[in-house]
Amino acid sequence: MVSKMRRQLLFHIVVLIGLVANGQRLEVEKLNNNGIDKISVPTKAEQLFRKASAIDTTYAEAPYNLGTTLYQENHIEEAFGHLKEAANRSAQPDLSHKAFHNIGNVYMQKEEYDNAIEAYKQALRNNPTDEETRYNLALAKKKKEEQEQQQEQNQDQDQNQDQDQQDQQENEENKETNQEDKESDQEKEGDQGDSKEKERESEDKKGDGSEKEEQKKGQGDKKQEQGKRPEDKQPQGNPKPQELSKQQIENLLQALQNEENKVQEKMNAKKVQGRKLKVEKDW
Repeated sequence: MVSKMRRQLLFHIVVLIGLVANGQRLEVEKLNNNGIDKISVPTKAEQLFRKASAIDTTYAEAPYNLGTTLYQENHIEEAFGHLKEAANRSAQPDLSHKAFHNIGNVYMQKEEYDNAIEAYKQALRNNPTDEETRYNLALAKKKKEEQEQQQEQNQDQDQNQDQDQQDQQENEENKETNQEDKESDQEKEGDQGDSKEKERESEDKKGDGSEKEEQKKGQGDKKQEQGKRPEDKQPQGNPKPQELSKQQIENLLQALQNEENKVQEKMNAKKVQGRKLKVEKDW
């Protein structure tokens, strides 16, 4: 008897749970449908979808509709979370296909093309005949190629820019080095010029010193000459004899010889006066 009563109680509980669950599902579906009807007023529709999704955590259509509405309102990040929830809840291929398709659209908005490609592939696994999903998949692949090309161009541009900056820096360093070398050369030239100027000054000083020595020497000679005794001085009336030429010397010697001959003839004439003259001539 007791066992029979227990079985009846369990039956009633199951029936009651079924009725409650059925009633709950009916309420959730009603809220979801009302949200679809209010889709022209996004804020009203969002409220109904949120309420339906919170009541039944296994109901996939409510988060899908909420995510799609938010996506259309450009609330990308929040829409992404609800669409992912719908894809995880759904056991129906058609709803899963639509959820992954819209997830791919979100990734396209974010320019995450690898994730978009994977989402579209998941959508096609649930509905291989959807042409719109195929088109979006092809577009995502093209966008990925363009993105990679742009990244390569940006990388090349960055490298070129870095190279230009490096070249510019090297040019500036070379200019600084050349300027330093030029200044160093100018300093060397200036030092050489100063050295030459000092040498000239030294030579000038030496020259001045020699002139002064000569002047001092001349003054000393004058003083020495002034200090001589009177007998050592040459008479003022007799100028210093000039040197004679060879011809003048010969003429002078000849004149002396003539004088000597005259004197000798006179002396011989005096001796002849006391002698007997010869009559006969020698010829």
